[in-house]
Amino acid sequence: MKTPRCTARLFAGLLTALAAVGLQAEEMDAYALVAGALDLVRGDESSYQEMSMLVHRPDWERSSSMVSWSRGREDALMRFTAPPKDAGNALLKQGEKMWTYTPKLNRTIRLPYSMRSQSWAGSDFSYDDLSRADNLLQHYALRITETREEDGHTIYTVEAIPHDDAPVVWGKEIWVIRDDYVMLEQGFYDQGMEQLKRMRTLEIQEIGGRVVPTRMRMEKLDEPGRWTEIVITSAEFDIELPDRTFTVFALKAGAS
Repeated sequence: MKTPRCTARLFAGLLTALAAVGLQAEEMDAYALVAGALDLVRGDESSYQEMSMLVHRPDWERSSSMVSWSRGREDALMRFTAPPKDAGNALLKQGEKMWTYTPKLNRTIRLPYSMRSQSWAGSDFSYDDLSRADNLLQHYALRITETREEDGHTIYTVEAIPHDDAPVVWGKEIWVIRDDYVMLEQGFYDQGMEQLKRMRTLEIQEIGGRVVPTRMRMEKLDEPGRWTEIVITSAEFDIELPDRTFTVFALKAGAS
């Protein structure tokens, strides 16, 4: 016959086990949400997208157009198509490696990590913003901190804290993701946990057979009136892309 003390210990052990299972489930949900949000806009296997970009400043604006190809979370190629002075400028990502190409100078540069926090193409996006497709899954601990219902969807807030040895610049990130994996907002915090940047989804549409964010704005919170918007105008997902698409030769030659 079990004594009351034994029964209490068994009950406490059961609660501990259930709590551990619940924590694991929450962590799995957080990772699944972030992975789903990444794969939604990049395709399960690959994607081709046409985009426009508007860089806004208090006294001027600059618009440009570009195309991009991606394969999984590792490989991507982006190339400007307009205006003429920028056409051909391109960026290649192979896993953790990145290169830029400037046709006017016929120069290819491999970007070191120390340069990836710099502005990309004079916008409010950094090279790091473009290269970090699966960084959150590899280098951050993720957990769901808030859940709410809105417009018929469940909205999840995911907190991302980098591991101690993570090669990242942010002290924390916050992702707000809808239950259909549409990313609604990203917040970027420095090591002192002060929010410095924010990216918001302003429009959501069906494009290429998927409901995805189609207009996104990146802004630095300490510089009001300065922001950059990227609009996806056309997209194809899970298409056949040859291996040569994601090579330095293609970066320079314009092959796809």
